[in-house]
Amino acid sequence: MSSPLSEKRFIFSLIIGWVILINAQAFILNRFNFPLSIVIGDSLTSITLLLLAGLLVLNITRYYLPTSYQYAGVIVSSIILSSLWLLVSNSFLKIIFSGQIAYLSFLHNSLAIRFAFAFLVLTIVTTASILWYNWQERQKESKRKSDVEALSREAELFKLRQQLQPHFLFNSLNSINALIGLDPKLARKMVQQLSDFLRGTLKKEESQMVSLEEEIGYLNLYLEIEKVRFGNRLQTQIDISEGCGAALIPTLLLQPVVENAIKFGLYDTTGQTLIAIKCQSDGSELIITVTNPFDPETAAPKKGTGFGLSSINRRLYLLFARTDLLTTSVHGSIFETIIKIPQQK
Repeated sequence: MSSPLSEKRFIFSLIIGWVILINAQAFILNRFNFPLSIVIGDSLTSITLLLLAGLLVLNITRYYLPTSYQYAGVIVSSIILSSLWLLVSNSFLKIIFSGQIAYLSFLHNSLAIRFAFAFLVLTIVTTASILWYNWQERQKESKRKSDVEALSREAELFKLRQQLQPHFLFNSLNSINALIGLDPKLARKMVQQLSDFLRGTLKKEESQMVSLEEEIGYLNLYLEIEKVRFGNRLQTQIDISEGCGAALIPTLLLQPVVENAIKFGLYDTTGQTLIAIKCQSDGSELIITVTNPFDPETAAPKKGTGFGLSSINRRLYLLFARTDLLTTSVHGSIFETIIKIPQQK
């Protein structure tokens, strides 16, 4: 635990306080018409020893902090330290000014006032020190909680990413198995594409955000694999507005959304199916719209985050703390998914 003395502002405040106390005591002694040597000697000796006592308090409280029901210990320790300060300072002053009878008489008569003054200063220093170290403990505890929450969030995000693609991998492997006998050349091509896709997945796991341009490149690799599976039935259209390519989005976000569109666009319909992806920006958010046809009788999408999109919605919430970033809607036989990605200015 770092000491308050590691803060320049605290050291500066300590020096200012020391100078103020010396001047205050010198002013009081001067009112009693003592010689300048006594005024300066008494003030410097007394306040410097009091400063050393305060530094001792700072070091003690660094390693021992009283609990709420032990604050009586603060009073007791201040009394003890004030008594020790009074004993040591008086001894020094008596030795330094041994021949000054009037001053020694004044010194004896002012013991109670000096003790009260030292007690007040040391109590303030002790209380400030305790508040400082308690604040540091709360800061550390807050940081530990933040770290735990961040690790938990990262673990959940990692788990969500890992759950997004297994069925795609199984489908691809089944397609490759079917192609081996019918078209070995196409099967080899699909194996290479799948290898590139999985290699890109592993690289992307290291980062949380990527540019839209990079994510679209990765998405095109995925679509090439799917086009081998579905042939001419799968048609895609990607429209990216000017200036959106550099926008940042969560890594591996579009692939599961498009996979979901393909699943409900091709599995439940016949003939060619167009999956359309449109990306545009309104300044503060990147808006990605994915549309696909579907058969209302077999798919029966419902308003909200249907079609198994809840995991994507959860991921967006963990990243941006918002629940309104993914919405779905139905327009006749077209299912529309809209994703909004907040952008930092």
